[in-house]
Amino acid sequence: MTGIAADIAVLGTGAYVPDRIVTNDEVGAPAGVDGEWIVRKTAIRERRWVAPGQATSDLAVAAGRAALESAGITVGQLSLIVVATSTPDRPQPPTAVYVQQQLGALGAAAFDVNAVCSGSVFALSVVEGMLARQGGHALVIGADVYSRILNPADRKTVVLFGDGAGAMVLGPAGDGRGAAGARVRHVTLHTVGELAGLIQVPAGGSRQPADRAVLDAGLQYFAMDGREVRRFVVEQLPQLTKQFLHEAGVVPDDVAHFVPHQANGVMLDTVIEDLALSRATTHLTLEQYGNTGAASIPITLDAAAREGAFRPGDLILLAGFGGGMAAGLALLEW
Repeated sequence: MTGIAADIAVLGTGAYVPDRIVTNDEVGAPAGVDGEWIVRKTAIRERRWVAPGQATSDLAVAAGRAALESAGITVGQLSLIVVATSTPDRPQPPTAVYVQQQLGALGAAAFDVNAVCSGSVFALSVVEGMLARQGGHALVIGADVYSRILNPADRKTVVLFGDGAGAMVLGPAGDGRGAAGARVRHVTLHTVGELAGLIQVPAGGSRQPADRAVLDAGLQYFAMDGREVRRFVVEQLPQLTKQFLHEAGVVPDDVAHFVPHQANGVMLDTVIEDLALSRATTHLTLEQYGNTGAASIPITLDAAAREGAFRPGDLILLAGFGGGMAAGLALLEW
């Protein structure tokens, strides 16, 4: 699935993470590991977790407001609000509805996209295509609260994840009044459904509703086959990325910035080497925030933009990957 629309751009970015800092020692103790082990295995040193009473929509609203301010776009100009999340406030209605309500963007259609950690790129692709056909402005938000679905004793998962939200305002290129601006050059999406079991929350849906037996068995928690997930990313992502860049009409040396999903720093080192993006600066936020799911790419993109990392004409490669198994790639031109 591919979408190309030269006149649609990311006009502004924003991000929000909770106040509570969770150290490696704090998260590692119930899982039977120490802080040094976590750094050695993941390169993550801390993460942020929500406070009691905070939900995914609260994070999304804060990030959305920051992105709207960055873009110089008002809520009244929004025609779409799309939230990429796999940890919604409730099974229904969509979390985007609560975002619409809290922002006061009552003229915007609102819905969610669930492609797990690739969700922000999937949502970007969907919205870019819609705006290319119908015009207007959209708020795309990646937001996840994984701390609520983690098993404290599972060292394979609990040490990785943090909570957060990142947002992008999309609209006609040159239409924003903010400092940011990145034209969407190319987007492509991939799903390998036969590997769906590698990352999942086994129960709580219509296949296996939550009941006492489910809770006693811990099936309401996020579960991941870390070894096979790593195999998928290391073997598939470089190949998919090279194919994507060829389709976009660029070579790896043309890419100035690489913003990957912030899954695991040690794994990313291997992937980055295989990608051979010799002239690209890789942007990482995982040391401070961990893996924030669908929020990780827009959080990192926002951090780089606010640091002034991008220059006119720079090509920015976004690479999402995760549950599904899915991968989403996007090329932006600043």
